[in-house]
Amino acid sequence: MKDQFIAAKQRWAEKQKAAGFQSRAVASQDRLPPGQRLTTGFPVLDLGIQPEIAHTAWTLTIDGEVDAPVELDWAAFNALGQVTDVSDFHCVTTWSKYDCRWDGVAFTTLYEQVRPKPTARFVYFTSYDGYSTNVPLEKCLDDDVLIATRFDGAPITREHGGPARVIIPKLYAWKGAKFVKGIHFLAEDRLGFWEERGYSNSADPWKEERYA
Repeated sequence: MKDQFIAAKQRWAEKQKAAGFQSRAVASQDRLPPGQRLTTGFPVLDLGIQPEIAHTAWTLTIDGEVDAPVELDWAAFNALGQVTDVSDFHCVTTWSKYDCRWDGVAFTTLYEQVRPKPTARFVYFTSYDGYSTNVPLEKCLDDDVLIATRFDGAPITREHGGPARVIIPKLYAWKGAKFVKGIHFLAEDRLGFWEERGYSNSADPWKEERYA
């Protein structure tokens, strides 16, 4: 099932590129990015694997180009300063959901704790389901980026990437890894799972940067 899903998503990207799909040079100023439709539901998209991770087994490793690498267990992670943020969610499969409320730890809090070196320019996220994705460090330092543990006031469910997932609202949602287990600061960019399979490296919804 996982292989079929991946193959279908890859064929979709190849079909769109073959049809001459082009990213926009200038970003749209609308709240709803071009090519998107609103939904009040919350569709589930993943690799076909939804690992069940007990809080007692969960850890988050933060390492790479940092002065103070750390491995946080669930208690230590949740002892960090908590934030609440409301943002919109944009999936590359053309749906968007407004006003999602996320609670968790701001990326900037983790950044301050591990103290990245001047050589750190990219962030590579890894997950318990084998997923990975890459984001320029500057994009992660926006004030609405967080590692979320709650959605709309309740713990994030397994199907939506619980117990913790990355939220980067200004990029397409595949850049926000579900089931996150590692945050790796890199000097050089490293393509993630979908980026290696034909998806955009920059993923700006307002420029429709869907495919490479």
